[in-house]
Amino acid sequence: MLNVSIIGSTGSIGSQTLDVIDRFPDRFSLSGLAAGSNWRGLLEQIARFKPVKASIADKRAFSFLREALPPGCSTELLCGDEGTDEIASLPESDLTLVASVGVSGLRPVLAAIDSGKELALATKEALVAGGDLVVPRARAKGIVIRPVDSEHSAIFQCIGSDRPFLDRIILTCSGGALRGFPADRIASASIADVLDHPNWSMGRKITVDCATLMNKGFEMIEACHLFGVGADQVEIVIHPQSIVHSMVEFRDGSVIAQMSLPDMRLAIQYALSYPERLDCKWCRTDFTSIGQLTFERPDFARFPCLGLAFEAFRIGGTMPASLNAANEEAVTAFLSGRIRFGDVYSVVEEVLSGTEAVPADSLEAVLLADSEARRRSGVVIGRLTDAN
Repeated sequence: MLNVSIIGSTGSIGSQTLDVIDRFPDRFSLSGLAAGSNWRGLLEQIARFKPVKASIADKRAFSFLREALPPGCSTELLCGDEGTDEIASLPESDLTLVASVGVSGLRPVLAAIDSGKELALATKEALVAGGDLVVPRARAKGIVIRPVDSEHSAIFQCIGSDRPFLDRIILTCSGGALRGFPADRIASASIADVLDHPNWSMGRKITVDCATLMNKGFEMIEACHLFGVGADQVEIVIHPQSIVHSMVEFRDGSVIAQMSLPDMRLAIQYALSYPERLDCKWCRTDFTSIGQLTFERPDFARFPCLGLAFEAFRIGGTMPASLNAANEEAVTAFLSGRIRFGDVYSVVEEVLSGTEAVPADSLEAVLLADSEARRRSGVVIGRLTDAN
C-alpha cells in the first residue's frame, strides 16, 4: 500500500490522480491534499477520501472551507504556503505528487525532497524555473523523480537501464489547436480557437501553451534536467495523432517509442506504481482504427515561442525562470481578453530581451527573477492593452 499526498488536488492532473487512486484501493491510499483556492472542490475530496490533513493556499478560501466542513470530520485543515509544504512532507505519506500550476509548485517540490519523499512531478514549471535546484537536491537524497507529463513518462519508460547509451530524445508534440491555422490567422486567433485542443483535455493555461508551442519548449528544458542531456540532444517533432508520446534513440541507432491513447491517467498510474505496471483494461490501443502515425517538423517562424525557450535554456541561470513568469502573465492576460494571442510572444520576448540572468543557486534567486519578470510583464501588457 502506497500512501500518497497530492499538491494541486483540485486541478486536472490532481483530479485524475484521485481517479487512479480510487481504481486501486488495495494499492494506494490518500494521506494529504493541497489546493490553491478551490475550496468547494477540496471539500468534496475531503468528504470522499478522508485524508489525514488538507491545506488550501488562499486564506479567504480557508475560512469558507472551515465553515463548510461537517462536524466530526477528522481531517486537519491547514492554510497558506506553509500548509502546502506540510502536506508535501507529511510523515504519513510515502510519495508526494506535485501537480500545482506554475512556479508555486517549486516550494512543495523542495519540501518533499528535503523530507525524503518519493516524488511524482507534473508541475513542469518547477523544473523549468528551478531545475538547477531540484535535480541535484533529489540526486543527493537518492530520490528518483517520477515524471507525470506524458512525454517525460514515455522517455522515462523507454530509457530503462540503458541511460548510459542514450544519444537523443525525440519529444513529440500534437501541434496544439492552431497547427492547421494559416500563418496570417494565428496572431488573431480567439480564445475559443486556442482552447479547442484536438486530442487532450487539460487546464486552460497549459492548453494555451500548447497552442503557442511554449509548452514544448518547457518540456525540452524539463527533459534536459530530468535526463541529463543538452538541448542539442532533444529533437521536437509534430505528431498530430498523440499516440507516440516520445521516443529515445541510442548510440547504436535503435529507437524505442512509448505509445498509448492520449489519456493522462496512464502516465499518472505508472508514476504511482513504478517500477510495477498495474492492470489497466480501460485504455487499450487499437492500431487498426488509428490507421497511420505521421510526423513533421515544427515551424519556428509560425510559433516563435518555441525558439524563446531554447534561447532561455541556452543562456541558463535564472533566464528560464523569467521565461516562465513572463509567459504565465502573458497567457493570463490573453485569457482575460486584455491582449491578442500574437501578443503572448511579444510580451515574453520583450521581457527576456531586457533581462540579465544570474545563477539559479537558491530558491530566493529563482523567486526574485520570477517576481521581476512579472513586474516587467505587467508594464508591457499594460502598454499593449492601451494600444488595443
